[in-house]
Amino acid sequence: MSTRYAAVVIGGSSGGIEALITLLPALPPTLRASVLIVMHMPRHPNSLLLDIFKPRCPLPLREAQDQDALMPGTVYFCPPDYHLLLDQGPRVALSVDAPVHYSRPSIDVLFESAADLLGEQLVGVLLSGGNEDGARGIQAIHAAGGLVVVQEPTSAPVATMPLAALARVRADHVLAPADIGTLFLDLHRQGHL
Repeated sequence: MSTRYAAVVIGGSSGGIEALITLLPALPPTLRASVLIVMHMPRHPNSLLLDIFKPRCPLPLREAQDQDALMPGTVYFCPPDYHLLLDQGPRVALSVDAPVHYSRPSIDVLFESAADLLGEQLVGVLLSGGNEDGARGIQAIHAAGGLVVVQEPTSAPVATMPLAALARVRADHVLAPADIGTLFLDLHRQGHL
């Protein structure tokens, strides 16, 4: 494997925050890839995700703003009630298009746009959640040649999301959150992230 990954996209819903609490502190502070995260959240004007994760993550965290240039080694959280996409540049884009799987933000929207733009330079991670959002996006990442990581269903508080993804594709890695963190460290050490 000689791929250098430009970005990691992570999506989750019910149980996903618990996975991120394990995963984000494991990111190496010298990570070169950008990280974009979509979590299904209530439609509330303020997200608490930055407050929750700033003390826990060694990388700079931002709430994505429309047309932000994608910075290496930076974690972007999708703001509430927007879709997050990856666009030419690369830069992030926000959209108020209709919900997908009853959700805005939608994991599929981020994953599919990132797969279109980055192809095999993308890592997709789908975490715990209670609907099928993300399964189609994981399939798009897989078809584009990206690296597909799915939370091990028995480690997910709500396994619907990982099971839906695994019904569509053979993931490169099916891991508990702590092991996903270890995978990131290994990929970084090998010069891929």
